[in-house]
Amino acid sequence: MTQTMQQAAPASRPDLRPSAVQTTAAPAVQPAAPTGFEGYKRVLAARALREGVRPQTVQNYVYSTRLNQRAIDLDKGPQNISYSNTISPFAPYRREHVTPSLIARGQDRYSRYYQHLTAMQARYGVDPAVMMAIYGHETSYGSFTGGFDLLDVLASLAYDGRRRELFESEFVGALKLLDIGVGRGRLKGSYAGATGYPQFMPTVALRLRADGDGDGYADLWNNEEDGLASIGNYLRDAGWKPNVPWGVAVQVPATLNRAAIRSTLRPQRCPRVYQRHSRWLTMREWRGLGLLPVRATLPDNELATLIEPDGPGQTAYLLTTNYRAILDYNCSNFYALSVGLLADAIARR
Repeated sequence: MTQTMQQAAPASRPDLRPSAVQTTAAPAVQPAAPTGFEGYKRVLAARALREGVRPQTVQNYVYSTRLNQRAIDLDKGPQNISYSNTISPFAPYRREHVTPSLIARGQDRYSRYYQHLTAMQARYGVDPAVMMAIYGHETSYGSFTGGFDLLDVLASLAYDGRRRELFESEFVGALKLLDIGVGRGRLKGSYAGATGYPQFMPTVALRLRADGDGDGYADLWNNEEDGLASIGNYLRDAGWKPNVPWGVAVQVPATLNRAAIRSTLRPQRCPRVYQRHSRWLTMREWRGLGLLPVRATLPDNELATLIEPDGPGQTAYLLTTNYRAILDYNCSNFYALSVGLLADAIARR
């Protein structure tokens, strides 16, 4: 009987009969949305499309970008930096960036391109020696323009997030360079995205690139005249005032009351740079305080601000508004001073 009951049991449970087994298919497993850098590429692609980049450019180049951790590490800089109130002297920086080699090669190019430089000065109003000095300072006259892939580093720095808006905008700018015909292989530069002879960021390259040799095309990567003209165009856009020096070297008397000439301005941009500048006075007023030009001077009514980069008792400089145009290129007093001094040496002033 036990055996009969065991055999009958299955028939008394219709849910176990083969004809009654449910055949509904299990729901398909949806692939997980990409995360991390791969997911962030979708954000970049969407922004690029919103800002007018061609869909084919987005498809071809956004999704193939690769995370460059080296660029992120370089952008963060050395860890555990200890800041103090001690200001490094300018003299060592000057020796490294206003070298006999940079002067000689700058003078050679200055002579070679003099006719083009004269035309650029007439067009932009900018001292051609300053254009040449920036070219020399930025890339050693084109010998090193950087080997980082621009799309990779800009996407990586945007993904890092500390300055996301800046680098997203520059990433889209690099895509727009591709849209106007710049070859993909040209998009090389610094770890922070500066490219070409002038070391422009992509958005600046789009806006201020200039044709220096009259061939109808501004090539920032292979044409020195175009690179120089673009630098001149940048400085004009930054407020360069024609026929005014960037500044002049002066001797400062020991009796100068520095507290009386301290600037009260609080600029939003680069405050640590500008806090080293005095208030603005005319050249006539500076002479009245006992400052003596070392060689060249400024017109009596020209406004200037004083900087003493190596401290009291050393050579100081009276800086015009054109110095601030150089600071717009790179907001560092040592950079701007070395550009001005290299320019003077190139032009044999």
